Amino acid sequence: MKRAQLLLAPVIIPQALWVAARATRLPEAAGPRSGTAGQGKPVRILLIGDSSVAGVGVERQDDALSGRLCEALSPHYEVSWTVIAQSGATVASTLRTLHAVDPMPCDAVALSLGVNDTKNGVSRRAWQIRYAQLLDMVAEKFRPRGICVSGLPPVRHFPLLPWPLNSVLGARAELFDADLAALCATRANTTYLPLEFPLDLSKMASDGFHPGAEVYRDWAGMTADVLRRFL
Repeated sequence: MKRAQLLLAPVIIPQALWVAARATRLPEAAGPRSGTAGQGKPVRILLIGDSSVAGVGVERQDDALSGRLCEALSPHYEVSWTVIAQSGATVASTLRTLHAVDPMPCDAVALSLGVNDTKNGVSRRAWQIRYAQLLDMVAEKFRPRGICVSGLPPVRHFPLLPWPLNSVLGARAELFDADLAALCATRANTTYLPLEFPLDLSKMASDGFHPGAEVYRDWAGMTADVLRRFL
């Protein structure tokens, strides 16, 4: 921990406990985690991640990342999609989850993880090693033509987080995000997608932490643009 973070520890630790105790617990989006939609060239898409990929913040998977991604791709593709995601997931827990999943060849993978690693105190070195292992596992087990890796969202602007906790977690998230971009740049057929769209706080979920329906739509549109290059 950096000196500034150490000095702020007496403030940010109680803040973190307060946020954890008071935060609204939203459920994962209801609806199927796999299916087929659209018409055209058949493609197989796998989405892997944490609560955002699981659709926390909206009621239905149709309005979450998976549904919006299928909506963006379905005019030109017959999309067979599968979601492997869980609230609270970290890179380490996702490695364990995928280890138990049978191989399933797919055309493209969309990955989004990192916020939980950031707030849970995972070290940058562990983050780098585990994410590299995750990319290796995805490439070996699912054999995609390409992987779209979403960067970390602008954590420092989440309305749920008070100052200075938002500043400390935001700075960590930005370091982790830079590490992720650098890792993806070293790998063939792996594209880092920065989440740089303007964060309109009115479009976030009621918990002040997860995306709302319009954010999912914008995110899915950017993801679809990346996946089309592989498809």
